[in-house]
Amino acid sequence: MKPIVNLADVELSPLPPGLAPPESMSERYAPRMGAIGARIGAQKLGYNVTALAPGKCGFPFHHHRVNEEMFFVLEGTGEVRIGDAVYPIRAGDVIACPPGGPEAAHQIANTGNVELKYLSVSTKVMPEIVEYPDSGKFGIVAEFADAPGERPRAFRFVSRESESVPYWDDN
Repeated sequence: MKPIVNLADVELSPLPPGLAPPESMSERYAPRMGAIGARIGAQKLGYNVTALAPGKCGFPFHHHRVNEEMFFVLEGTGEVRIGDAVYPIRAGDVIACPPGGPEAAHQIANTGNVELKYLSVSTKVMPEIVEYPDSGKFGIVAEFADAPGERPRAFRFVSRESESVPYWDDN
C-alpha cells in the first residue's frame, strides 16, 4: 500500500444508501465524499475530502463527545457554524472542532456560487457519541470485528434521550 495519494486522484461519490440523507432532505444536504485514510494506511486518523454544491450543507449541526475533527478548505467559500457563532470560510482556512458539548457543535455550509471542497481529518476513537442540538437527537457509533483479522462492522444507533427505554423493561 502506497502511503500517499494526490487529492486529484480521490474520486468523490454521494454517501451510500443507509448513510445518505433521504430524498426529502436533498435540497439541504448533499455531500460528495472521497475516502483517503484507509487507502493510504492510516490507523488512528480518518481522512476524507468532501465537496458541497452551492446552497448545500454536509451534515446536520452536531458535536462529538469523543473525537476531534479538523477541516482544511481546499476550494470555494462558505461558512462554518460553531456553537452560537457563524464564521465565513474560504480556501486556505483551517477549522478546529475539538470534542465537547453544544459549544463545540459545528456545521459547514456552502454559501458561495461554486463548489466548496474541504479535507476532513478526525481521530477514530470508538465508541463515539454524537449529539445534534437542533433536533435533540444523539447517535452512538462503534466499529468492531467479530474475529481477529475480520473487517470491522459498524453499529449505529440514533435516538432522543426522551425516547429512552428504562434499563429493566422487558427483562
